Amino acid sequence: MELYEIRSGLEKARSLLDELFVSANIEILKREIEGLTVKSEAPDFWDDQKRATKIYRKMNDMKAIVDGYEALKNSFDELQEIYDYVKDTDDADFRESLENDYMTFEKSLDEYEKTLLFDEEYDHNNALLDIHPGAGGTESQDWAQMLMRMYMRYGEKKGWKIEVVDYLAGEEAGVKSVTLRFSGKNAYGLLKSEKGVHRLVRISPFDSSKRRHTSFASVDVMPEIDDDIEVNINPGDLRIDTYRASGAGGQHINKTDSAVRITHIPTNTVVTCQSQRSQLQNKEEAMRMLKSRLYLLMQEAHAKELSEIQGEKKAIEWGSQIRSYVLHPYSLVKDNRSGYESHDPQAILDGNLDDMIYAYLKAYVKKRGEENV
Repeated sequence: MELYEIRSGLEKARSLLDELFVSANIEILKREIEGLTVKSEAPDFWDDQKRATKIYRKMNDMKAIVDGYEALKNSFDELQEIYDYVKDTDDADFRESLENDYMTFEKSLDEYEKTLLFDEEYDHNNALLDIHPGAGGTESQDWAQMLMRMYMRYGEKKGWKIEVVDYLAGEEAGVKSVTLRFSGKNAYGLLKSEKGVHRLVRISPFDSSKRRHTSFASVDVMPEIDDDIEVNINPGDLRIDTYRASGAGGQHINKTDSAVRITHIPTNTVVTCQSQRSQLQNKEEAMRMLKSRLYLLMQEAHAKELSEIQGEKKAIEWGSQIRSYVLHPYSLVKDNRSGYESHDPQAILDGNLDDMIYAYLKAYVKKRGEENV
């Protein structure tokens, strides 16, 4: 690495650290940590253990942000000193040390910037992801299954636990609908970027004339709410239906009406579950899903807030897509919100989504910051 490249990188790092100091509210966090520390030292602090645990968790989260920033700032100052020394002396040993330390610093700075993207209330929660094909029958149902595979591959790469909560197979190929649960670090914070309509352009494997087809599928993502949050649900407001499960999942799955569909009539909220072995277990799982959805509706009563948590509802058709995947006549995946592009669609469809997701999250956080100014 040339010295001018390190100099340029350090200049960019200085600007980014200045931006992060403001956007992460480092000074405000320091004051809040001091205040919470005083609270935690009160004699009656542990009388309410649930409240105390939440305060400690919040305080530790804030400390991680502040400590991470200060460690990076100290590393930057040291690197700047070493750079100045190498520039003046051209010392070979110090130059090698500078290159190695700079590359480590650059990686640490990138990782720290990513952690700051998960600052909304539900970002650390598990995620429930629904996929529904648009109009087009077998074509769009096959596309929905390709998306299902893509997200499952992504979840595997992140080390998350993945469950097929509900699955309705297509008549010829693909899926009519599927609900997946992803359990792991920042699952909702990462997958919330996938809400919207996804468009595919390809030569259809179902068309004997080998014509180019355009297919659409919608993805919706909701955070899973913690069990300790209370949501009062009137049993009289529920319609509970049972039916025979249709997806792969063991020999038992098609023998009994074990799958459960629950409709919350006042809000017309519908959840389904067939992942468990018994009807009772599926009912309990479906009630947990319903609780998550209703809690968010309660919390996000206003239209603007509701659009932020559920994503803007759009028709599954041309012109409404958040992302396009073109396999023919050229190879391109483009996210219409962040402008991120990849010329390797197969890598994306194999679950290599991090670069695209982080590009969206950075654009999202920047836009949110501009709107709050």
